[in-house]
Amino acid sequence: MDDSALRLIYVLTDLIAPLAVGYLLKERKLVSEKNINRLIKVNVRLVYTTLSLLSFWVLPLSWDLALIPLYGSLFILFPGAVGVALGRRFKNLLVRGSYIASAMLANIGTLGGVCAFILYNETGFAYAQLLGTCQNVMLVLLVFPMAHYFYLKQHRLPIRQGSRLHSFVKMFFSWNQLSLLGMVAGLALQGLGVERPPELAPFFQSLVHIGAWTAMLPVGFLIDFGRAKHYLKYTLDLCAIRFFLVPAFVFFSSRLVFRDPVLLNTFIILATAPTAINAVLASKLYQLRTDLAVCSFVFTTFLYLVAVFPLLFFLLR
Repeated sequence: MDDSALRLIYVLTDLIAPLAVGYLLKERKLVSEKNINRLIKVNVRLVYTTLSLLSFWVLPLSWDLALIPLYGSLFILFPGAVGVALGRRFKNLLVRGSYIASAMLANIGTLGGVCAFILYNETGFAYAQLLGTCQNVMLVLLVFPMAHYFYLKQHRLPIRQGSRLHSFVKMFFSWNQLSLLGMVAGLALQGLGVERPPELAPFFQSLVHIGAWTAMLPVGFLIDFGRAKHYLKYTLDLCAIRFFLVPAFVFFSSRLVFRDPVLLNTFIILATAPTAINAVLASKLYQLRTDLAVCSFVFTTFLYLVAVFPLLFFLLR
């Protein structure tokens, strides 16, 4: 079995299987919501931080590659701006925050990375990880504080407590942003020329699968088709953002900066990626309207797997 077929199996084992298990655990009431919340925190604070440390430790520090994650910020900021504009119609700030997070975050590193690998082998997968790294940074620097802000505003809780410095620290530095320390530590080790021990490579690969399960299983637990269907009409807006507006923007803007056809085509694959798991996790962590993010995640992922990526596969190969 070749590597591409193996990675397709990973999509099934690391994406679909934990979703199904999480949903069954909820339906059969085998796990409490309290324990699911603990699992989410373990993923964000422990698994996520360790993966950040190990991946940034071996990230190539070159000026050429530095431009890719810099451009990758537009993959989050552009749909985020559209989400902010369209989200103003929601008076409930918990709904608005979940809507904006769903518009901003795409499944680049997991699903998008595998699909890029199917078409362009290790090169496409490496490009996806660079952009995924950029999104991870934006998640903790922008999306988490945004979600926290909407939660405080909706419940009329004080945003500023004490000095401005205290308010800044409280908003941007919490246990949920612990992975920033992992990123900084990994970059420091790389910059100092400390080589990552080769024994950590298989550990990292195993931790990727553990991270997928600890991220996806809670999402499956949170899925409530009866409640999520009420947000289906808003998910159609998000489909337009994810599958039309963002790809069109990336298609034209990327050609002003890059020339490598593999890189440009990989950008298109990643620009059409569905709503990310992290949109659901961010909504859950900060008690936003999780059902909207779940509906967007499920519906856009289904469309991507059955229609969008098969079309791109034939157009870009």
